[in-house]
Amino acid sequence: MIGQIVAKNNPTLLMANAIRFLAMDAVQQANSGHPGMPMGMADVATVLFKDFINVNPEKPNWPNRDRFVLSAGHGSMLLYALHYLLGYKDMPIENIKNFRQINYNTAGHPEFGHAKGIETTTGPLGQGLATSVGMALSEKLMAKKFGSDLVDHFTYVIAGDGCLQEGISHEAIEFSGHLKLSKLIVLWDDNKISIDGSTNLSSSANQILRFKAAGWHTQIIDGHNYLEIASAIENAQKSKKPSLISCKTKIGFGAPNLEGTSKTHGAPLGIEEITATRKALGWTDKPFEIPKQILFDWQKTTERAKALYNKWEKNLDKSSKKNRFQSYINGDIPKSYEQKMRSFIKQMKAEMPTLATRQASQKTLEVINKSIPFMLGGSADLTGSNLTKTSQMKSITPSKFSGNYIHYGIREHAMGSIMNGIALHKAFIPYGGTFLVFSDYMRSSIRLSALMSLRVVYVLTHDSIGLGEDGPTHQPVEHLAILRSTPNLNVMRPADIVETAEAWDIALKTHGPTVLALSRQGLKAFRSEKSTENKVSRGGYILYESSVKRDLTIIATGSEIEIAMEASSLLKKDGINATVVSLPCWELFDKQDEDYKSRVLGVCPRIAIEAGSEMGWAKYIGEMGTFIGMNSFGASGPASELYKYFGITAEAVVNAAKKQLQ
Repeated sequence: MIGQIVAKNNPTLLMANAIRFLAMDAVQQANSGHPGMPMGMADVATVLFKDFINVNPEKPNWPNRDRFVLSAGHGSMLLYALHYLLGYKDMPIENIKNFRQINYNTAGHPEFGHAKGIETTTGPLGQGLATSVGMALSEKLMAKKFGSDLVDHFTYVIAGDGCLQEGISHEAIEFSGHLKLSKLIVLWDDNKISIDGSTNLSSSANQILRFKAAGWHTQIIDGHNYLEIASAIENAQKSKKPSLISCKTKIGFGAPNLEGTSKTHGAPLGIEEITATRKALGWTDKPFEIPKQILFDWQKTTERAKALYNKWEKNLDKSSKKNRFQSYINGDIPKSYEQKMRSFIKQMKAEMPTLATRQASQKTLEVINKSIPFMLGGSADLTGSNLTKTSQMKSITPSKFSGNYIHYGIREHAMGSIMNGIALHKAFIPYGGTFLVFSDYMRSSIRLSALMSLRVVYVLTHDSIGLGEDGPTHQPVEHLAILRSTPNLNVMRPADIVETAEAWDIALKTHGPTVLALSRQGLKAFRSEKSTENKVSRGGYILYESSVKRDLTIIATGSEIEIAMEASSLLKKDGINATVVSLPCWELFDKQDEDYKSRVLGVCPRIAIEAGSEMGWAKYIGEMGTFIGMNSFGASGPASELYKYFGITAEAVVNAAKKQLQ
């Protein structure tokens, strides 16, 4: 025990013990939580915050603060205890006492936006580690643009065994090692314990060799030895590589009967064990009572950061780059963009080109990337297919950080999390591409984008059986339904270049994530009206309507708009007036008032067409409506033949319409 190494009245130990007792008492009062990790990593966290990390509780959004990510988010009481001890105004002791209770900012896992100083939502293991890579990358890009006087900070991560076992960790450490993100320092809680017991039940990996192989600087220390902790962090700060510090710790440190066991991981210690721990560590204060001297010592640690903040503020005020720097941090769209986008859409309405919507997206991005300097694009090794790189973009490499395009490699899961980290860090609007079917690989990252309301754009191409010969492994069927079921996520499936441009415009102005589901195959353009209204902003609208009474409503998205328009034309020859409704974004349409939705959908029979799953369509077509789409996986073959094979044709719509109208 640490008491054998340093005296029990050592100020650093007392500061660490304050974390331990706040954690165990809060978990006990909630009768729920994870006391073991905060108790085990309290010494590491204390040295980190006392001697190294620069955060200013009075200015929690200071752009040049160090970032601290608790990737092992189940140990959230470590973070909440730190915030209370450091003096964050929104973390009073009352909130600690109400850990894990509704309407308090001390949730079971840290949630971005709920409390100041929480840099990212964590809980799904490995996500915090990968997200921190985006933060470290942003720091390096911004430092290149604005210099070390304005941008010079570290990203620190506390990660557990579980974080390193998750597959996303491999993607994240390899990517960051390749780019030599030297301001990224990971403190690994190497306690060899998982929920089931010892980690050797499921793993015999040598993490040190693994990180070394990925290009990381590595160290192994006693996580309860203050001198070793401080020395290791100093060494890591000097490294030209990202750094892993293996902190050998004991989970539930200080608990006489449970220390070092999985029993401390995810359950209260119990009154008897907490009493015994108080005795073992010489802590005589009552639950939630921290001696004034310890509180003073903790809050004194922020003086270093406050002095740095004052110096930084002076540097910013005298910098010729001040306005530009602030525009990056604020993420405000330049006024010049609006005119350029309006002109582009007007031109496309006049030209009406036949393009795949992935091509339409690239064409739109040419306008966006020339107008908005802080766009940061990328792709998971599908640049030539997603068409995410525009003519003026330059690749980011280990030796060149002046670029604005990221080659993520075949790492979809990490790409999503890295983009989250970029968005959280502030300064850039990230977008990244892959095939829609591979959204499965980054589902957890997309979900966290939505949970945190981050402006991240997912460019997901090859959105249906329309991709053709690559077959069912690459043809998304259920994916639109899955993504649409995610709260706070706009899923947009545009039908032509005008809708694609409008979708991008909305994505840039939305404080939340957007999925752009884009076609591989070429699509006709249908929008040529003079109006400047962004119709996609309504989610759905009438694309075509006869001047006489409506008999039928055909609703479609994306590539199936062509089929809907052809079917409407065929039905008209038979005296049936079919209105065509484009519904590119369900989420935005659902937010419209009832009068608008009723006017668009009408009261007559409805048919929906989409080369995907039927799930969710019932709320638009009703119980008596007809859905024409996929009810199985796809097949390998030319796109035109596949549409016929699966019965997604204008003729099928005509037959369904006549059957409904009998």
